[in-house]
Parts: sequence; structure tokens; C-alpha cells
Amino acid sequence: MSRAVLSLGSNLGNRHRHLEEAVRALGDSVAVVSGIYETPPWGDTDQPSYLNAVLLAVDRAATPRDWLDRARACEAAAGRVRDPERRFGPRTLDVDVIAVWDADDQPVLSDDPELTLPHPRAHQRAFVLRPWIDIQPYGQLPGHGWLTDLLNDPALADDLAGMTPRRDLPLESTL
Repeated sequence: MSRAVLSLGSNLGNRHRHLEEAVRALGDSVAVVSGIYETPPWGDTDQPSYLNAVLLAVDRAATPRDWLDRARACEAAAGRVRDPERRFGPRTLDVDVIAVWDADDQPVLSDDPELTLPHPRAHQRAFVLRPWIDIQPYGQLPGHGWLTDLLNDPALADDLAGMTPRRDLPLESTL
């Protein structure tokens, strides 16, 4: 059985609906979904705030490439347009494959430029780590360690302080 942690983010259009539709499109593979957090934009600050969440998905036969294809299909369904001039610019939906574990519960490592695993910057992103703790309090980012330790990095303090839990915006798996 393959497991994947996917990060969801949206800051254009109906942000909450984009997240809901992504969870719905991933269907029965979604085991658990974090709460939603409103976060300031990261990397390119001249844009609206994001809604972010993380989910754990499972599928007996999914490969890492399958998870990437599913992520891109969700983005396409939300009308995602990539602007090469603004790598961290606004988007209707961003779905990142953060980490994948194989059927033997071993982390998948990949240096493929199209799908680097684990995600090469996840350990620097509070908007990934904080929601992930919601669904895996004792989780670890392969190659980087415990999520709680990563979140205690002083470099993430400002990002954490800027995050607001949005308990008024439910996001649930279909299981």
C-alpha cells in the first residue's frame, strides 16, 4: 500500500471550494484531512492570503508518479495557470506531493526534477508542517526528522505566528 502526504493551497477565487473539490477528486484514497489554516503568502508577498491544508492519502497500487498525476489533475480542474514569471505567485489551487511511502512503509526518495521526494522545501514551510501535525502528531518528514522539531526551528517562528486556524471552514475526507 502506498501512502502520500499532499499539501493543498489556494488564494484565488473560492479558496475553500477549491480545497473541497481537491479532496473530493482524490476520493476514497483520502484517509484524513487536516484543519484549514489561513496563511500569508510565502515567497511572493504581493498577493492574497492562502488557505492551506494537508491530507494523507492511501492507495494499494499508486506510484509516486500517480500521486503527482492526481495532484496535477486537481490543479487543472481548479483552473490552475502556472505563471513562469511568478513561481510562488497566486493560484487557484496548488497540490504538492510532500512525501510518499511504499508498500513496505519505507519513504520513497527521488531526485527527479519533476518529482523530488520528499519535497525539497517542506521542512521550511510552516504552512505544510503545522497542518500535517493535525493528522500525524508524531509524523516525520523523511530525511529531516520529527515535525514538531522542524516547527521549533526559529526560522519558522514568524510564519507560524502568521497562521490562523479556520475552524469555520470544514474540510473532510469522504471515508
